[in-house]
Amino acid sequence: MDFVLPQTNADILPFSVAAMTVLFGLIALFAPRITLRALRLETSQRHPEALSESRATIAGFWLGVGIVTLLLYNQPFVQMTLGAGWLFTGFGRLVSILSDRGSTAYNWLMFFLALALAAAALAPVFGLVAN
Repeated sequence: MDFVLPQTNADILPFSVAAMTVLFGLIALFAPRITLRALRLETSQRHPEALSESRATIAGFWLGVGIVTLLLYNQPFVQMTLGAGWLFTGFGRLVSILSDRGSTAYNWLMFFLALALAAAALAPVFGLVAN
C-alpha cells in the first residue's frame, strides 16, 4: 500500500481535519494539563489520576481516529467516522449550551469549530466538494 499525499480538494479537507485531530491528540497526550485548562477543566489534588483521562480518553480517541484518517483519508467510511465524531462533539456542546446554562462565548466558539471540522470531513463523502 503506497501512501500518497492528497492532491484534490476532496482529499485535502479530510486530511487536514485528521492532521488537526492528531495535533489535538498529541497535545492531550503530552501536555494534559494544558488540554484540561483549554477545555475549562481542572484536576483535584486528591485525584492525580485524573490526568489519565486527558491522556487516555481524549488523546487516545483523537490520535486513533486521526492517524487512521491520515493514512486512509480517501476512504468514505473513514471520512464519515472522523466527521461523525466531530459532528457529535458539536451536538454535545449544543446540548450543554441549551441545558446547562452554558451559553458562553467559549462554548459557542468550540461549537462552531466542531461543526467546521465535521463539515470539512463530511463534505467529500456527500459530494459537496468536487475532485
